[in-house]
Amino acid sequence: MDTRVVLITGASAGIGYAAALAFAHAGTHVAGTARRADRLADLERAVAALPAPHGEVLTVTADVTDADAMQAAVARVIERFGRLDVLVANAGLGQRGAVADAPWDDLAIVLRTNIDGVLHSVRAAVPALRQSGRGHIVLISSVAGQVALPYAATYGATKAFVSSLARSLRLELEDDHIAVTDMLVGRTETDFNANRRGSARSSSNLPAMSADQVAAAIVRALDRRPQTVVLRPFDRLILLGNTLAPWLIARLAKRQYK
Repeated sequence: MDTRVVLITGASAGIGYAAALAFAHAGTHVAGTARRADRLADLERAVAALPAPHGEVLTVTADVTDADAMQAAVARVIERFGRLDVLVANAGLGQRGAVADAPWDDLAIVLRTNIDGVLHSVRAAVPALRQSGRGHIVLISSVAGQVALPYAATYGATKAFVSSLARSLRLELEDDHIAVTDMLVGRTETDFNANRRGSARSSSNLPAMSADQVAAAIVRALDRRPQTVVLRPFDRLILLGNTLAPWLIARLAKRQYK
């Protein structure tokens, strides 16, 4: 059994759900937050059905855009498990549409979820992570945050923020022995597109990986404590192309999202 305790935001679906199962299967105790209690109940049943021995699961209905709710969620984790060792700040929301024309409400909820939500999660978790002695923060960013993303600019900008935060936060927390990993995730097969604000249409033929693949990479990151993770050679190729010919990558992205 792995005695560490992991808090995962957005644990009711997609990458967060897969990561919660992967950690529990490895014997790690998992606390998962999300807005929908019914989806979190599904997670509890899925963990209970794992072969023994497996980690325990605690689910907490909480919205990452609510700072008080995240503080309360961490308090619940400490009450249940007595410690917190890892935060996986996974909760996020996509958006598709022109910056000048998209409804402000769509842009605002993406900003609040992907920026405020990450900050609230980190600020709630750090005091407990300091007590761990070997804390770890995994920020789920995106390859999209490293390139120009016409018609998905707001989403891309929020993920650029997450990566920038990871670089600075790593230095702020190094004296506390808290590692910070920036996870640059590429296209993944989840219900992310269906839930994003604006158009849910997808014209992309880019290869997609499974949520389980991303979850496995998150689990590996806990032992290796890398600064940055890029999961696939294809995603590394995009990043290399953006370095050598950013105009070309931007044009390809515009064709994909317009």
